[in-house]
Amino acid sequence: MAIVYSSEVKEANAHQDARFLAHVRQDGESFFPHDLGEHLQGVGRRAEAYAYNFGIGDWAEVAGLWHDLGKYSAEFQRRIKSVSGYDPDAHLEGPVGRVDHSTAGAQHAVEQFGVHGRILAYLIAGHHAGLPDWHTSETAGAALKARLDDKSHLQRTLSQTIPSELLVQPKPISPLRGKAEGFALWVRMLFSCLVDADFLDTEAFMDEGKAEQRTGAPAIQELLPHFNSYMAEKFADAPSTTVNRIRAEVLRQCRDKAHEAPGLFSLTVPTGGGKTLSSLAFALEHASHHGKQRVIYAIPYTSIIEQTANIFRGIVPDALIEHHSNLDSDKETGKSRLATENWDAPLIVTTNVQFFESLFAAKTSRCRKLHNIVNSVVVLDEAQLLPAEFLEPILDVMNLLVCHYGVTFVLSTATQPALGTLHTFQRKIRGLDRVRELIDDPDELYRNLERVTVTMPPDLHQAQEWDDIAQQLQQHPSVLVVVNSRADARELHRRMPTGTLHLSALMCGEHRSRVIAGIKQRLLAGEAVRVVSTQLVEAGVDVDFPVVYRALAGLDSIAQAAGRCNREGKLERGQVIVFVPPKPAPPGHLRRAAETTISLLTGTNTSPLTRDLFRSYFEHFYVRAPSLDKHDIATLLKPDGQGDDPLKVQFRTAAQRFQLIDESGYRSVLVQYGDSPALIGRLRKEGPERWLMRKLQRYTVSLPEYQFQKLLGNGDVREIYPDMFAQTSDVLYHKDIGVLVDETNPNPSDLIA
Repeated sequence: MAIVYSSEVKEANAHQDARFLAHVRQDGESFFPHDLGEHLQGVGRRAEAYAYNFGIGDWAEVAGLWHDLGKYSAEFQRRIKSVSGYDPDAHLEGPVGRVDHSTAGAQHAVEQFGVHGRILAYLIAGHHAGLPDWHTSETAGAALKARLDDKSHLQRTLSQTIPSELLVQPKPISPLRGKAEGFALWVRMLFSCLVDADFLDTEAFMDEGKAEQRTGAPAIQELLPHFNSYMAEKFADAPSTTVNRIRAEVLRQCRDKAHEAPGLFSLTVPTGGGKTLSSLAFALEHASHHGKQRVIYAIPYTSIIEQTANIFRGIVPDALIEHHSNLDSDKETGKSRLATENWDAPLIVTTNVQFFESLFAAKTSRCRKLHNIVNSVVVLDEAQLLPAEFLEPILDVMNLLVCHYGVTFVLSTATQPALGTLHTFQRKIRGLDRVRELIDDPDELYRNLERVTVTMPPDLHQAQEWDDIAQQLQQHPSVLVVVNSRADARELHRRMPTGTLHLSALMCGEHRSRVIAGIKQRLLAGEAVRVVSTQLVEAGVDVDFPVVYRALAGLDSIAQAAGRCNREGKLERGQVIVFVPPKPAPPGHLRRAAETTISLLTGTNTSPLTRDLFRSYFEHFYVRAPSLDKHDIATLLKPDGQGDDPLKVQFRTAAQRFQLIDESGYRSVLVQYGDSPALIGRLRKEGPERWLMRKLQRYTVSLPEYQFQKLLGNGDVREIYPDMFAQTSDVLYHKDIGVLVDETNPNPSDLIA
């Protein structure tokens, strides 16, 4: 039943509204009230400006005007005046416990606009706790339907005198973007505009100094001259080798294609062909020509992010922000920390996980950045690593961003995955269509950059023993061997001579970074170095070995390992040797990839680096996958369009299920390495301050639950702060190989990297 607003409410004026507070700032003994009406209008203006970029400013403005209507209630006003100290006697009028101030605005939207109001209700009801599910599910938090049914929130709010210029608004008329399939992304984009506007308007009142730090970033067009100067100097100093001439040609072609219409592009260049800087050249030229707001680099591994960000920082130091878990806090500034909240910077370097999980997120902190993805250039580095079990929702959201939000994507890789729409007798794959290649003739490029000879085992089913493999490796003074799991790396490393280096995720991020830096230094100096590594070294880590061994794996992994061999073309031919390890790859992605390779190459003499083979490989790999939407994300996010509740969407459940890295069975442990003992001591003493936790992130190792529980039971780790665990045993962390764990592993897939 509709609620009728009294004429007194409609006749209210701004003077009456001045009694109501949104926030209170304290400065010494003085209190400064933030007028509620001014806050609502300020958020409405900001949100409308953000959403104007993609044509739905009317929706965002109304959401901003109504998001805090519940703060007009007597209960909320009593609480804010009492808790802030603005009016200590306010509590005498009644209890001052937590007050729900978001439901009333959601209910008001539905009362005013019916089904249209439901869209606004999702935004308003979730502007603190996150986008809700429509009906009850496995997630925490009240479902939107139940909150809308309880009209007491709205009745208490409307008992106050609220200005009609806030309560009475025209119905938004801007159309939905992307039909039913695009509804959830459209709502999340609106939500992003609202929550970022709310944060920033509140911050501008509560902390003017912080607000001022957000200004002054250069425009994207200002970056191009710096990049051009850097590249001119780089090529002027580079030796005139075949590889460098090819890199210059790749760069030229990327620049030439930058003026093409926005959309989907692929950059297919063999490893070592200069993809990183050439893709940045395209992105900056394309952004400048088409008026794009920013360039976003999404990269699969933090080790590559650090390497790429360091390169970019040397070109445009004041324009870059890194956003990933392993960021060294010494590289952060006040501005960059703030910019990670909403990606308001011209150049972002982040992870695939951060990028795609944000696009499916429900939490306000994850969604704030979404409206700043609009009208950007996104480079997906190592695009072949997009996880198969989430492939369809990922490709769906990419299509929506291109078609409706002005995003240009560049799929950059040496092993281009088959991401177009695919029909087989087994399944149809919804893919990316009309993808344009930036390289004129990739086949010629691959022939010209062929720098290695690949030797495959005569029998892809005949395994070798670790002792035999170790003996072969010792014939080479400098060699890299890449295996499929942590346990395999440990088994092989213990059979190698003293001085052999080890790389795996049982080493903390700081440890791995130092080892990789040492490897590069020794290779540049011409020193002999042997390395046993998991696949973390493959994608984008710039090392150059004369010989590389690779345990049998997917074709893309073999090609990536080959990219660490004779990378600079200093030898006539590098050697890449593929071997069958004693145990098959761990179940899941890695084993399916290896089995696909075996099925394609058995009985043939085809080189695994043949470019045409990659499309066939990925098509077979995707068809073999149990599901390309493992958690049915598309169904959760598509409104059914029928019945009395046509806009039912399970935002929170979808966000909970869309986890590209399932860490539910893992626990993080702070280890003793480098500076970490002093930092752990500060954590014990002072608690988890932001700067401290960012530093400590580089000293964590994730362990499967069964290993963690064993270490906890043995007293090797201890809880030093609620739900934070640190190494206590002096012998748990080895200076060469990281955490010493029991390798009797009930689930081999737990120890992949």
